[in-house]
Amino acid sequence: MAKTAAKKAPTKSQILTHIAETTDLSKKDVAAVFDALADLISKNVGSRGPGAFTIPGLVKITKKKVPARPAQKNVPNPFKPGEFMDRAARPAYNKVTVRALKNLKDMV
Repeated sequence: MAKTAAKKAPTKSQILTHIAETTDLSKKDVAAVFDALADLISKNVGSRGPGAFTIPGLVKITKKKVPARPAQKNVPNPFKPGEFMDRAARPAYNKVTVRALKNLKDMV
């Protein structure tokens, strides 16, 4: 049996080149569109934004605030039954989730 070459995900420059060729735009213009999209996402998902951003038909990006977890003593160790351990406190943080929408799921 012959080995087939593993397929790799395209690089950023390959993506920019492909989009530039198919839309008859320059690579610089396509890069500017991607930069503008990244800026728009950061404004919407950032601390002052609504916490959600949707790229229509592809993905929905949401931010969820996870509360702080206090320290705990004498918690059962999940890896060594019968032993107890101390669990350190954890500060609050923001979790970003990216969900595929129906059109993207149908592409696969």
